[in-house]
Amino acid sequence: MTSTSSIRDVAMKGAGYYSRSTAGAKDVIDNATPMVLEAANALPIPEDGRPISVADMGCADGGTSMEMIGKVLSVLRRRAPGHPIQMVYTDLPRNDFSQLFQNVHGLTDMESPLLDMPDVYCFASGTSFHKSIFPPDSLHLGFSATASHYISEKPCAIPDHVHMVGASGPVREAYEAQGARDWEDMLLLRARELVPGGYLTLFNFGIDEEGRYLGNTGGVSMFDTFNELWRELAEEGTITPDEYRNTNFAQCYRTVEQFCAPLTEERNPVYRAGLRLKHVETRVVRCPYERDFADRGDAGRFAVDYIPTLRSWSEHTFVAGLLPARPAAEKQAIVDRFYGSYEERVRQSPEGHAMDYVHIYLVCEKV
Repeated sequence: MTSTSSIRDVAMKGAGYYSRSTAGAKDVIDNATPMVLEAANALPIPEDGRPISVADMGCADGGTSMEMIGKVLSVLRRRAPGHPIQMVYTDLPRNDFSQLFQNVHGLTDMESPLLDMPDVYCFASGTSFHKSIFPPDSLHLGFSATASHYISEKPCAIPDHVHMVGASGPVREAYEAQGARDWEDMLLLRARELVPGGYLTLFNFGIDEEGRYLGNTGGVSMFDTFNELWRELAEEGTITPDEYRNTNFAQCYRTVEQFCAPLTEERNPVYRAGLRLKHVETRVVRCPYERDFADRGDAGRFAVDYIPTLRSWSEHTFVAGLLPARPAAEKQAIVDRFYGSYEERVRQSPEGHAMDYVHIYLVCEKV
């Protein structure tokens, strides 16, 4: 059984599940909206009539960024009345683009600010941000939140954990090396696509100066809990040892220094391509479900509300780790049991559980 795989089939849970279950991801975007608006106010307006191009890269169903995108497009509409604006949503091919367009066009219970905005044209691209998405010198403002921690491929299996944050030695080094290559390559692609004076606003999962990362801010470690529960299924024989070893997130969490290096080292190809770091900071956004539990003290409700936000982005990894020969219904039953165990653990002992969001916020300009 191979341990190296592509992420071409990765997708968030569809049919609106992602936005309904990830209030914290929207909190991150809402809190960082002023950074994106500042970039929108600084963009060069094309003088030749070409459209102003804005992109949400790693958009999922568009729900978490909808309010922010509306504000950005309103700024551009005021700055350039009558000028065409194209809004491009990008994600992997298996993304639920149908749900995205239903949200954008107001066909769900989600309010869309794009409906009544004149001369705004919405498109989608089912292309990974590890590849070229736009023609050279055509993108004015690129935005991505909670997405670029995904690497283009898993360099190896993590034999004793499900995530690189739990790895050590050569395995950890392999993931960090893959993450560094992918980060540099992604920035080079965006530098080629941006117009001179264009901006990237990137809010990425990472490891902050205190060593904190998603779901690991001082309480119960989320990824360690994932690993413990998945390993229990292997120890009891529900999944095989190979299935346990090969269930790994295709992700790399980077430090601030690792994020900034291509943008600040003058010999780096990204720097030489004209991409410059304008701003960087780290922030921790508290888990909204844990916050609600702290206010209400209802452990049962916390468990029921909390697990879907984990499941919305992680389920695919656990399903993909199972043998292809297993029937789909059997895979689903195993994964349902896995998340059910997590829910019961939270219900029985809720203190310390939280998926606090730890992001490194970067704003870059092409000079």
